[in-house]
Amino acid sequence: MAALDPATELGQELDFRLLINTSVTLFWRSTILGETAAWLTTRGYQVTRMDASHWATERDLRRDIAAALNFPAYYGHNLDALNDCMRDVVSQGYGWAPDTTGLALVFSGYDSFAACCPRAAQVVLDIMADQSRSAALVGRRLMCLVQSNDPRIRFEPVGATAVMWNEAEWLDSKRRTD
Repeated sequence: MAALDPATELGQELDFRLLINTSVTLFWRSTILGETAAWLTTRGYQVTRMDASHWATERDLRRDIAAALNFPAYYGHNLDALNDCMRDVVSQGYGWAPDTTGLALVFSGYDSFAACCPRAAQVVLDIMADQSRSAALVGRRLMCLVQSNDPRIRFEPVGATAVMWNEAEWLDSKRRTD
């Protein structure tokens, strides 16, 4: 994937605008989501759609994501395993065609799932944000477009990372003065 061209007016490109502040973007109107997905498709993105409105359990979510992204048979069917498999998707081991501009995961009716499984709904979005950041580090674009029929839906921030010590001082013993 080529980097976004800084010589052009970056504010004009939709993918740039979608990724500038967050990799997880909410949509209320399905028509706007459809137009966005169509724009991404014409620009070479792989758009993978999933209908979250019928996900009544975390198991439903994990099953559909695994099917949509061709997770391997050894997939552990829990949120930690979802994160692990998304790491493989980012490395384009499966679920993401290497010749595409990027990957847009589209969850429609996500408010229904969030009402049934609020913690899992939040964690999934956090996983997607974390994996998007990992993708960007290796020159790939991953975004998650989330449609809600509830225009007032809110989620906690996603993709937050801890402030970490550098590798030379990571161990507590390396930071003692005594």
